[in-house]
Amino acid sequence: MERHILCIDLKSFFASVECVDRNLNPFTTPLVVANTKQGNGAISLAVTPYLKKQGIKGRTRLYDIPKHIKYLKVNPRMSRYIEMSKRIVQIYLDFVSEDDLHIYSIDECFLDVTDYLNYYKMSDQELAKKILSTIYNTTHLTATCGIGPNLFLAKVAMDIEAKNEKNGIAKWTLADIPTKLWSISPLSLVWGIGPRMERKLNLLGIFSVKDLACYDKNKLKDKFGVIGYELWCHANGEDDSVIKHFNKESKEKSFHHSQVLMRDYFGDEILLIIKEMLEVLTYRLRKSGFEAGLLGLGFHYSKTVGGGFFHSMKLQNATDFDSDLFLVAQNIFLMFYDGISPIRKVSISLGRLSKKEGLQLNLFETLDYLSLEERVFSVIDEVKEKFGKNSILHASSLLSYSTLKDRNEKIGGHHV
Repeated sequence: MERHILCIDLKSFFASVECVDRNLNPFTTPLVVANTKQGNGAISLAVTPYLKKQGIKGRTRLYDIPKHIKYLKVNPRMSRYIEMSKRIVQIYLDFVSEDDLHIYSIDECFLDVTDYLNYYKMSDQELAKKILSTIYNTTHLTATCGIGPNLFLAKVAMDIEAKNEKNGIAKWTLADIPTKLWSISPLSLVWGIGPRMERKLNLLGIFSVKDLACYDKNKLKDKFGVIGYELWCHANGEDDSVIKHFNKESKEKSFHHSQVLMRDYFGDEILLIIKEMLEVLTYRLRKSGFEAGLLGLGFHYSKTVGGGFFHSMKLQNATDFDSDLFLVAQNIFLMFYDGISPIRKVSISLGRLSKKEGLQLNLFETLDYLSLEERVFSVIDEVKEKFGKNSILHASSLLSYSTLKDRNEKIGGHHV
Protein backbone atom coordinates (compact mmCIF):
# COMPACT_ATOMS: atom_id res chain seq x y z
CA MET A 1 0.00 0.00 0.00
CA GLU A 2 1.37 3.38 -1.02
CA ARG A 3 1.48 5.76 1.90
CA HIS A 4 1.29 9.54 2.12
CA ILE A 5 4.15 10.84 4.26
CA LEU A 6 4.80 14.48 5.12
CA CYS A 7 8.28 15.60 6.19
CA ILE A 8 8.02 19.06 7.75
CA ASP A 9 11.00 21.26 8.58
CA LEU A 10 10.94 24.60 10.40
CA LYS A 11 12.96 27.02 8.33
CA SER A 12 16.12 28.30 10.11
CA PHE A 13 14.36 27.43 13.35
CA PHE A 14 16.59 28.96 16.05
CA ALA A 15 17.22 32.17 14.08
CA SER A 16 13.57 32.50 13.09
CA VAL A 17 12.41 32.15 16.71
CA GLU A 18 14.79 34.95 17.70
CA CYS A 19 13.42 37.15 14.91
CA VAL A 20 9.78 36.45 15.78
CA ASP A 21 10.41 37.29 19.44
CA ARG A 22 11.89 40.63 18.33
CA ASN A 23 9.14 41.41 15.78
CA LEU A 24 11.67 41.06 12.96
CA ASN A 25 11.25 39.37 9.58
CA PRO A 26 13.77 36.49 9.23
CA PHE A 27 13.66 36.86 5.44
CA THR A 28 14.87 40.47 5.59
CA THR A 29 16.92 40.45 8.82
CA PRO A 30 20.61 39.47 9.05
CA LEU A 31 20.65 37.61 12.38
CA VAL A 32 23.07 34.99 13.70
CA VAL A 33 22.55 32.76 16.75
CA ALA A 34 25.92 32.17 18.44
CA ASN A 35 27.58 32.27 21.85
CA THR A 36 28.65 35.90 22.16
CA LYS A 37 31.13 35.02 24.95
CA GLN A 38 33.26 33.06 22.46
CA GLY A 39 33.98 36.10 20.29
CA ASN A 40 34.52 35.83 16.54
CA GLY A 41 35.71 32.24 16.87
CA ALA A 42 32.21 31.10 17.85
CA ILE A 43 30.36 28.73 15.53
CA SER A 44 26.91 29.92 14.55
CA LEU A 45 24.06 27.60 15.54
CA ALA A 46 21.74 29.17 12.99
CA VAL A 47 21.45 32.07 10.57
CA THR A 48 18.35 33.63 9.06
CA PRO A 49 17.12 32.78 5.54
CA TYR A 50 18.21 36.30 4.57
CA LEU A 51 21.84 35.50 5.40
CA LYS A 52 21.63 32.11 3.70
CA LYS A 53 20.71 33.92 0.49
CA GLN A 54 23.95 35.88 0.94
CA GLY A 55 25.84 32.58 0.89
CA ILE A 56 26.32 32.26 4.67
CA LYS A 57 25.97 28.68 5.85
CA GLY A 58 24.07 27.69 8.99
CA ARG A 59 27.12 26.43 10.88
CA THR A 60 30.07 28.70 10.20
CA ARG A 61 32.61 30.51 12.35
CA LEU A 62 31.81 34.17 12.78
CA TYR A 63 35.19 35.27 11.46
CA ASP A 64 34.34 33.55 8.16
CA ILE A 65 31.36 35.84 7.59
CA PRO A 66 32.49 38.56 5.16
CA LYS A 67 33.23 41.83 6.95
CA HIS A 68 30.98 43.85 4.65
CA ILE A 69 27.94 41.91 5.91
CA LYS A 70 26.53 43.52 9.04
CA TYR A 71 24.42 41.29 11.26
CA LEU A 72 22.73 41.04 14.65
CA LYS A 73 24.34 38.45 16.93
CA VAL A 74 22.22 36.87 19.70
CA ASN A 75 22.89 34.18 22.28
CA PRO A 76 21.08 30.83 21.92
CA ARG A 77 18.10 30.23 24.23
CA MET A 78 17.58 26.48 24.19
CA SER A 79 14.68 26.48 26.65
CA ARG A 80 12.81 28.89 24.36
CA TYR A 81 13.41 26.71 21.29
CA ILE A 82 12.20 23.61 23.17
CA GLU A 83 9.09 25.49 24.27
CA MET A 84 8.33 26.57 20.69
CA SER A 85 9.03 23.08 19.35
CA LYS A 86 6.53 21.61 21.82
CA ARG A 87 3.88 24.10 20.64
CA ILE A 88 4.39 23.03 17.04
CA VAL A 89 4.34 19.32 17.90
CA GLN A 90 0.96 19.98 19.51
CA ILE A 91 -0.22 21.45 16.21
CA TYR A 92 0.78 18.22 14.46
CA LEU A 93 -1.15 16.26 17.07
CA ASP A 94 -4.24 18.31 16.25
CA PHE A 95 -4.10 16.73 12.79
CA VAL A 96 -2.80 13.18 13.41
CA SER A 97 -2.52 10.77 16.33
CA GLU A 98 0.70 10.29 18.28
CA ASP A 99 1.14 6.90 16.57
CA ASP A 100 1.44 8.60 13.17
CA LEU A 101 3.93 11.27 14.26
CA HIS A 102 7.69 10.76 14.34
CA ILE A 103 9.81 13.56 15.87
CA TYR A 104 13.09 13.45 13.95
CA SER A 105 14.73 16.49 15.54
CA ILE A 106 13.79 19.66 17.42
CA ASP A 107 12.77 21.31 14.13
CA GLU A 108 11.75 18.40 11.90
CA CYS A 109 8.97 15.79 12.01
CA PHE A 110 7.42 13.07 9.85
CA LEU A 111 3.63 12.64 9.68
CA ASP A 112 1.87 9.65 8.12
CA VAL A 113 -1.40 11.15 6.85
CA THR A 114 -2.49 8.09 4.82
CA ASP A 115 -5.49 7.31 7.01
CA TYR A 116 -6.58 10.95 7.41
CA LEU A 117 -7.12 12.15 3.85
CA ASN A 118 -10.66 10.78 3.59
CA TYR A 119 -11.49 12.18 7.02
CA TYR A 120 -10.34 15.68 6.10
CA LYS A 121 -11.56 15.31 2.50
CA MET A 122 -8.24 16.74 1.33
CA SER A 123 -5.35 15.64 -0.83
CA ASP A 124 -1.97 15.24 0.84
CA GLN A 125 -0.84 18.55 -0.67
CA GLU A 126 -3.94 20.36 0.59
CA LEU A 127 -3.45 18.93 4.08
CA ALA A 128 0.22 19.92 4.04
CA LYS A 129 -0.74 23.46 3.07
CA LYS A 130 -3.29 23.56 5.92
CA ILE A 131 -0.71 22.39 8.49
CA LEU A 132 1.95 24.87 7.32
CA SER A 133 -0.51 27.76 7.44
CA THR A 134 -1.61 26.72 10.93
CA ILE A 135 2.01 26.75 12.09
CA TYR A 136 2.53 30.21 10.62
CA ASN A 137 -0.72 31.67 11.95
CA THR A 138 -0.01 30.28 15.42
CA THR A 139 3.72 30.97 15.76
CA HIS A 140 4.69 33.19 12.77
CA LEU A 141 7.32 30.58 11.86
CA THR A 142 7.72 29.39 8.28
CA ALA A 143 7.93 25.67 7.51
CA THR A 144 8.60 23.61 4.39
CA CYS A 145 7.17 20.19 3.56
CA GLY A 146 8.19 17.26 1.40
CA ILE A 147 5.56 14.68 0.46
CA GLY A 148 6.29 11.15 -0.67
CA PRO A 149 5.06 7.54 -0.67
CA ASN A 150 7.64 6.71 2.01
CA LEU A 151 9.83 8.46 4.58
CA PHE A 152 12.91 8.59 2.36
CA LEU A 153 11.26 10.20 -0.67
CA ALA A 154 9.36 12.65 1.54
CA LYS A 155 12.61 13.70 3.23
CA VAL A 156 14.56 14.09 -0.01
CA ALA A 157 11.67 15.99 -1.63
CA MET A 158 11.80 18.41 1.29
CA ASP A 159 15.60 18.77 1.28
CA ILE A 160 16.04 19.12 -2.49
CA GLU A 161 12.91 20.80 -3.81
CA ALA A 162 10.47 22.09 -1.16
CA LYS A 163 12.88 24.70 0.21
CA ASN A 164 12.96 26.33 -3.23
CA GLU A 165 9.20 26.26 -3.85
CA LYS A 166 7.16 29.42 -3.32
CA ASN A 167 4.61 27.65 -1.12
CA GLY A 168 7.29 25.52 0.56
CA ILE A 169 5.74 22.22 -0.56
CA ALA A 170 7.09 19.58 -2.94
CA LYS A 171 5.61 16.17 -3.71
CA TRP A 172 7.60 13.28 -5.18
CA THR A 173 6.04 10.06 -6.43
CA LEU A 174 7.61 6.80 -7.58
CA ALA A 175 7.38 8.14 -11.14
CA ASP A 176 9.74 10.99 -10.17
CA ILE A 177 12.59 8.65 -9.22
CA PRO A 178 14.35 8.61 -12.65
CA THR A 179 13.95 12.35 -13.28
CA LYS A 180 14.37 13.86 -9.83
CA LEU A 181 16.08 11.39 -7.48
CA TRP A 182 18.59 9.82 -9.86
CA SER A 183 19.90 13.16 -11.09
CA ILE A 184 21.10 14.25 -7.61
CA SER A 185 24.85 14.81 -7.34
CA PRO A 186 26.98 15.11 -5.26
CA LEU A 187 25.76 12.18 -3.19
CA SER A 188 26.15 14.03 0.11
CA LEU A 189 23.04 16.03 -0.80
CA VAL A 190 21.02 12.87 -0.17
CA TRP A 191 19.66 12.04 3.29
CA GLY A 192 21.71 9.24 4.82
CA ILE A 193 24.94 9.87 2.85
CA GLY A 194 27.56 11.90 4.66
CA PRO A 195 30.89 13.16 3.25
CA ARG A 196 32.75 10.07 4.49
CA MET A 197 30.35 7.63 2.80
CA GLU A 198 30.33 9.81 -0.31
CA ARG A 199 34.11 9.44 -0.63
CA LYS A 200 33.87 5.65 -0.25
CA LEU A 201 31.17 5.47 -2.94
CA ASN A 202 33.18 7.73 -5.26
CA LEU A 203 36.07 5.25 -5.05
CA LEU A 204 33.68 2.64 -6.48
CA GLY A 205 32.84 4.95 -9.40
CA ILE A 206 29.50 6.00 -7.87
CA PHE A 207 28.96 9.75 -8.22
CA SER A 208 25.19 10.16 -8.67
CA VAL A 209 22.12 8.51 -7.20
CA LYS A 210 21.54 6.82 -10.57
CA ASP A 211 25.03 5.30 -10.36
CA LEU A 212 24.13 3.98 -6.91
CA ALA A 213 20.74 2.62 -8.06
CA CYS A 214 22.34 0.74 -10.96
CA TYR A 215 25.23 -0.71 -8.92
CA ASP A 216 25.22 -4.37 -7.89
CA LYS A 217 23.34 -4.46 -4.58
CA ASN A 218 25.15 -7.62 -3.48
CA LYS A 219 28.53 -5.94 -3.91
CA LEU A 220 27.30 -2.95 -1.87
CA LYS A 221 26.13 -5.29 0.87
CA ASP A 222 29.46 -7.14 0.88
CA LYS A 223 31.33 -3.81 1.06
CA PHE A 224 29.21 -1.91 3.59
CA GLY A 225 26.97 -4.54 5.20
CA VAL A 226 23.29 -3.79 5.82
CA ILE A 227 23.93 -0.08 5.26
CA GLY A 228 25.07 -0.82 1.70
CA TYR A 229 21.83 -2.63 0.89
CA GLU A 230 19.82 0.17 2.48
CA LEU A 231 21.63 2.75 0.33
CA TRP A 232 20.76 0.75 -2.79
CA CYS A 233 17.09 0.55 -1.71
CA HIS A 234 16.95 4.29 -1.08
CA ALA A 235 18.57 5.03 -4.44
CA ASN A 236 15.71 3.10 -6.03
CA GLY A 237 13.13 4.99 -3.96
CA GLU A 238 12.41 2.05 -1.66
CA ASP A 239 11.86 2.49 2.09
CA ASP A 240 9.60 0.15 4.07
CA SER A 241 9.84 2.12 7.35
CA VAL A 242 6.43 2.71 8.94
CA ILE A 243 5.99 5.37 11.61
CA LYS A 244 3.52 3.22 13.54
CA HIS A 245 6.27 0.62 13.96
CA PHE A 246 8.43 3.20 15.74
CA ASN A 247 5.70 3.52 18.36
CA LYS A 248 4.42 -0.06 18.37
CA GLU A 249 5.25 -0.98 21.97
CA SER A 250 2.36 -0.32 24.33
CA LYS A 251 3.09 2.26 26.98
CA GLU A 252 1.48 0.02 29.59
CA LYS A 253 4.02 -2.73 28.83
CA SER A 254 7.20 -0.69 28.59
CA PHE A 255 8.93 2.46 29.75
CA HIS A 256 10.32 4.88 27.17
CA HIS A 257 12.61 7.88 27.30
CA SER A 258 13.93 9.88 24.36
CA GLN A 259 16.00 13.01 24.19
CA VAL A 260 16.63 15.40 21.29
CA LEU A 261 20.13 16.86 21.69
CA MET A 262 20.95 20.48 21.01
CA ARG A 263 24.17 19.72 19.12
CA ASP A 264 26.05 16.78 17.62
CA TYR A 265 27.20 14.24 20.23
CA PHE A 266 29.83 11.51 19.86
CA GLY A 267 31.44 8.60 21.76
CA ASP A 268 31.92 9.11 25.51
CA GLU A 269 29.49 12.04 25.48
CA ILE A 270 26.71 9.72 24.31
CA LEU A 271 27.56 7.09 26.93
CA LEU A 272 27.02 9.73 29.62
CA ILE A 273 23.66 10.70 28.09
CA ILE A 274 22.63 7.01 28.07
CA LYS A 275 23.67 6.61 31.70
CA GLU A 276 21.66 9.67 32.75
CA MET A 277 18.58 8.54 30.81
CA LEU A 278 18.75 5.13 32.49
CA GLU A 279 18.81 6.86 35.89
CA VAL A 280 15.48 8.47 35.00
CA LEU A 281 13.98 5.23 33.66
CA THR A 282 15.07 3.03 36.58
CA TYR A 283 13.69 5.57 39.03
CA ARG A 284 10.34 5.15 37.27
CA LEU A 285 10.74 1.36 37.31
CA ARG A 286 11.37 1.21 41.05
CA LYS A 287 8.58 3.67 41.79
CA SER A 288 6.16 1.46 39.83
CA GLY A 289 7.44 -1.78 41.35
CA PHE A 290 8.65 -3.26 38.05
CA GLU A 291 11.81 -4.84 36.70
CA ALA A 292 12.84 -4.88 33.03
CA GLY A 293 13.96 -7.91 31.05
CA LEU A 294 14.58 -6.17 27.71
CA LEU A 295 16.46 -3.00 26.77
CA GLY A 296 16.17 -1.16 23.47
CA LEU A 297 18.58 1.59 22.38
CA GLY A 298 18.26 3.78 19.31
CA PHE A 299 19.98 6.78 17.74
CA HIS A 300 18.99 9.32 15.11
CA TYR A 301 21.98 10.89 13.44
CA SER A 302 22.35 14.56 12.56
CA LYS A 303 20.50 15.78 9.48
CA THR A 304 23.85 16.18 7.70
CA VAL A 305 24.22 12.39 7.81
CA GLY A 306 20.70 11.04 8.27
CA GLY A 307 19.58 7.61 9.37
CA GLY A 308 20.29 5.83 12.64
CA PHE A 309 19.36 2.53 14.25
CA PHE A 310 17.35 0.84 16.99
CA HIS A 311 18.32 -2.50 18.51
CA SER A 312 17.15 -4.39 21.58
CA MET A 313 18.75 -7.02 23.80
CA LYS A 314 17.31 -9.42 26.34
CA LEU A 315 18.67 -9.45 29.89
CA GLN A 316 19.71 -12.66 31.60
CA ASN A 317 17.82 -11.54 34.71
CA ALA A 318 15.19 -8.80 35.03
CA THR A 319 16.49 -5.79 36.95
CA ASP A 320 15.74 -2.26 38.07
CA PHE A 321 19.42 -1.32 38.60
CA ASP A 322 20.69 1.30 36.15
CA SER A 323 24.23 -0.11 36.49
CA ASP A 324 23.08 -3.49 35.11
CA LEU A 325 21.07 -1.91 32.31
CA PHE A 326 23.94 0.40 31.35
CA LEU A 327 26.18 -2.59 30.63
CA VAL A 328 23.57 -3.91 28.19
CA ALA A 329 23.14 -0.47 26.58
CA GLN A 330 26.91 -0.15 26.30
CA ASN A 331 27.10 -3.49 24.49
CA ILE A 332 24.48 -2.36 21.96
CA PHE A 333 26.34 0.93 21.54
CA LEU A 334 29.70 -0.77 20.86
CA MET A 335 28.16 -3.33 18.50
CA PHE A 336 26.15 -1.03 16.26
CA TYR A 337 27.46 2.56 16.52
CA ASP A 338 30.03 3.33 13.82
CA GLY A 339 31.99 5.65 16.12
CA ILE A 340 31.93 8.66 13.79
CA SER A 341 28.32 9.61 12.99
CA PRO A 342 27.02 12.69 14.84
CA ILE A 343 24.08 11.80 17.10
CA ARG A 344 21.14 14.17 17.63
CA LYS A 345 18.52 11.96 19.31
CA VAL A 346 18.76 9.07 21.77
CA SER A 347 15.85 6.71 22.53
CA ILE A 348 15.76 4.03 25.23
CA SER A 349 12.96 1.60 26.02
CA LEU A 350 12.66 -0.94 28.81
CA GLY A 351 10.33 -3.87 28.10
CA ARG A 352 9.39 -7.37 29.26
CA LEU A 353 8.28 -5.81 32.53
CA SER A 354 7.53 -7.98 35.54
CA LYS A 355 6.38 -7.14 39.03
CA LYS A 356 9.27 -7.18 41.46
CA GLU A 357 8.53 -9.87 44.04
CA GLY A 358 12.00 -10.91 45.19
CA LEU A 359 15.67 -11.13 44.28
CA GLN A 360 17.06 -13.39 41.57
CA LEU A 361 20.65 -14.37 42.44
CA ASN A 362 23.36 -15.77 40.20
CA LEU A 363 26.49 -17.69 41.16
CA PHE A 364 28.63 -14.56 41.41
CA GLU A 365 26.44 -12.46 43.70
CA THR A 366 25.43 -12.72 47.32
CA LEU A 367 22.21 -11.78 49.04
CA ASP A 368 24.06 -9.32 51.27
CA TYR A 369 25.50 -7.46 48.27
CA LEU A 370 22.20 -7.19 46.42
CA SER A 371 20.19 -6.14 49.44
CA LEU A 372 22.75 -3.43 50.21
CA GLU A 373 22.56 -2.07 46.65
CA GLU A 374 18.79 -2.12 46.86
CA ARG A 375 18.87 -0.19 50.11
CA VAL A 376 21.21 2.39 48.57
CA PHE A 377 18.87 2.93 45.62
CA SER A 378 15.91 3.16 47.99
CA VAL A 379 17.59 5.89 50.03
CA ILE A 380 18.62 7.81 46.89
CA ASP A 381 15.06 7.63 45.54
CA GLU A 382 13.67 8.91 48.85
CA VAL A 383 16.10 11.84 48.93
CA LYS A 384 15.25 12.82 45.36
CA GLU A 385 11.54 12.52 46.06
CA LYS A 386 11.81 14.80 49.06
CA PHE A 387 14.46 17.33 48.01
CA GLY A 388 14.32 17.26 44.21
CA LYS A 389 16.04 15.32 41.45
CA ASN A 390 19.17 17.47 41.52
CA SER A 391 19.73 16.88 45.24
CA ILE A 392 21.94 13.87 44.44
CA LEU A 393 23.95 13.73 41.22
CA HIS A 394 26.91 11.78 39.91
CA ALA A 395 30.00 13.94 39.44
CA SER A 396 29.78 13.19 35.70
CA SER A 397 26.48 15.10 35.59
CA LEU A 398 28.46 18.29 36.26
CA LEU A 399 30.37 17.91 32.98
CA SER A 400 29.62 20.51 30.30
CA TYR A 401 28.04 17.98 27.94
CA SER A 402 25.71 16.49 30.57
CA THR A 403 22.03 17.33 30.10
CA LEU A 404 20.52 15.77 33.25
CA LYS A 405 20.82 18.71 35.66
CA ASP A 406 19.41 21.20 33.16
CA ARG A 407 16.55 18.89 32.10
CA ASN A 408 15.64 18.22 35.74
CA GLU A 409 15.32 21.95 36.35
CA LYS A 410 13.17 22.47 33.26
CA ILE A 411 10.88 19.50 33.88
CA GLY A 412 10.48 20.26 37.56
CA GLY A 413 12.60 19.58 40.57
CA HIS A 414 10.34 17.16 42.44
CA HIS A 415 8.90 14.92 39.76
CA VAL A 416 10.38 12.56 37.22
